[in-house]
Amino acid sequence: MAQIIVVTSGKGGVGKTTSSAAIATGLALEGHKTVVIDFDIGLRNLDLIMGCERRVVYDFVNVINGEANLNQALIKDKRSNNLFILPASQTRDKDALTKEGVGKVLEDLSKDFEYIICDSPAGIEQGAMMSLYYADIAIITTNPEVSSVRDSDRILGMLQSKSRRAEQNLEPIQEYLLLTRYSPKRVTTGEMLSVEDVEEILAIELVGVIPESQAVLKASNSGTPVILDNESDAGKAYSDTVERLLGNNVPLRFLEEEKKGLLKRIFGS
Repeated sequence: MAQIIVVTSGKGGVGKTTSSAAIATGLALEGHKTVVIDFDIGLRNLDLIMGCERRVVYDFVNVINGEANLNQALIKDKRSNNLFILPASQTRDKDALTKEGVGKVLEDLSKDFEYIICDSPAGIEQGAMMSLYYADIAIITTNPEVSSVRDSDRILGMLQSKSRRAEQNLEPIQEYLLLTRYSPKRVTTGEMLSVEDVEEILAIELVGVIPESQAVLKASNSGTPVILDNESDAGKAYSDTVERLLGNNVPLRFLEEEKKGLLKRIFGS
């Protein structure tokens, strides 16, 4: 059976889709057959970040409604034979996602894939609830700011009460914290919460810290998951995150402000 991983948050704009694309790509590069699903019905951004927007013919809702089968709707990634994308619909309403329909698609995907990554919309509307309902693992994605962390705490409540595992009194969803857009310099000046602050508030296991980086925007604009940028701190941090998800002990990086040498202090970066 596949492991179903939801990448979720309470607040928009924290990097869920970037993280979903990076984590799915990282798992595929490690040799695991992986599919990533866009649950953001009506907006559809995952295919842009994955660089396959022009190849979308059928979507997630078409499959649920029986208008296409999975073989027709799944898009094979150009960079990895182990990675597939199931895009969202841009023309349907979020209510098009039903518990039964989503469950059937996930059940069918579980026969062929090791990992199913669910890219959730923000908040607690229908798409978000459907994306987390069947999850085995939840990656709570948050920025180190009070409003984002507070909203993430609300999502934890939903995972613990509204998921299939909660309803059926099964083993709880494994919850992990992914901290994005982290800037040690801004933590030092008091503009941003520290890693320790966020861990104390949410009290879940930390799986990764992604530093603030222009590489993320550059990768998104080029339709390339940032994890493929081996030279960037963000790319390295996502690679570390995937290793930890797979159970490997990898130390955290990019938590301290970089010390500039004499030449950098004189001439700048």
